[in-house]
Amino acid sequence: MSKKTPIRRAAGVALAIVALAAGFGAATSVQAGPVVDKIKERGLIRVGVGSQPGFFSPDASGKWQGFFIDFGRALAVTVFNDPDKVEFTNTSPQQRLPALQAGQFDVLLSGVTETIVRSFKLNFNFGPVVFYDGQGILVKKSLGVSKASDLDGATIGVQSGTTGELNIADFFKKANKTYKPLVIEDTNTFSQALLSGRIDALTQDSSDLGLRRAAFPNPDDYVLMPERLSKEPLAPAIQWGDDLWLQIVNWTVYATIQAEEWGITSQNIDSFLTSDDPAIKRFLGVDTSLGESIGLDPKFAYNIIKKVGNYGEIFERNLGKSTKIGFDRGLNRLWTQGGLLYSPPFR
Repeated sequence: MSKKTPIRRAAGVALAIVALAAGFGAATSVQAGPVVDKIKERGLIRVGVGSQPGFFSPDASGKWQGFFIDFGRALAVTVFNDPDKVEFTNTSPQQRLPALQAGQFDVLLSGVTETIVRSFKLNFNFGPVVFYDGQGILVKKSLGVSKASDLDGATIGVQSGTTGELNIADFFKKANKTYKPLVIEDTNTFSQALLSGRIDALTQDSSDLGLRRAAFPNPDDYVLMPERLSKEPLAPAIQWGDDLWLQIVNWTVYATIQAEEWGITSQNIDSFLTSDDPAIKRFLGVDTSLGESIGLDPKFAYNIIKKVGNYGEIFERNLGKSTKIGFDRGLNRLWTQGGLLYSPPFR
């Protein structure tokens, strides 16, 4: 048997890579999976949400509004070019994951934390993180504590069905302190337990606690401890089994982030249609080659931004400084501004 020279070996490897790439190209031709098939047959997207003003809540007329709601509308734009072809259903933290597993929702946009167990054991795929949060502790100011570890022996309310139960246990174990957990299932009585004096503190995502504190009759009587007990990356969650649906979720979110990075808003987007930048032309569908190659409407990103807005617009409209919520963007800034938001290339 003849020995292959280094040049012949290199040529063989190159041919193998070309063949492999060709195989991937054939395999990734866009075809609807089971979830996308059902969505198109049904004519709308079913979205599981929570109930927290700023993130998700119906207005006086019953129309859903909020940060996560807008991402649901953006998905409807990608699939149907219509932000109203989406159905929102409120689900409790205890019900949301089983409901997704049972196929009651096409996507969860209810402030779900991405974890490895949920990915591997529960068989969920996660889209890009849309809100970076962390678990905090809200306490009565009258307790006179300045840090979470001062709550040794305190009774702390935790909401069942959330990662908060495990995080608070880990925190006190690591601090070599004790606490008395009171597991509360009903989200409507979660705040009342603290207001009534039944517990000394509440633990939950810090954004959630901030919203609850703001709604208290005397918010200045309560203080959010400075510690963050965990990382809580909140992301869209879907079932395994439909890669096309996952990519639609991914690139819908990325479109809102990329548009903000380029300074493209719902108000000025039409002025970018004459841009000479090849990347922007592909992004907005002026150059139709990108959309045609992936099997989506070449103007899907344009339509999302025009009808829903970029990430910054979505954040500021629902949660920002000009709202009653008044959140600072913090880690939810673009990577170019010291935050963690970053989109892969649209090419």
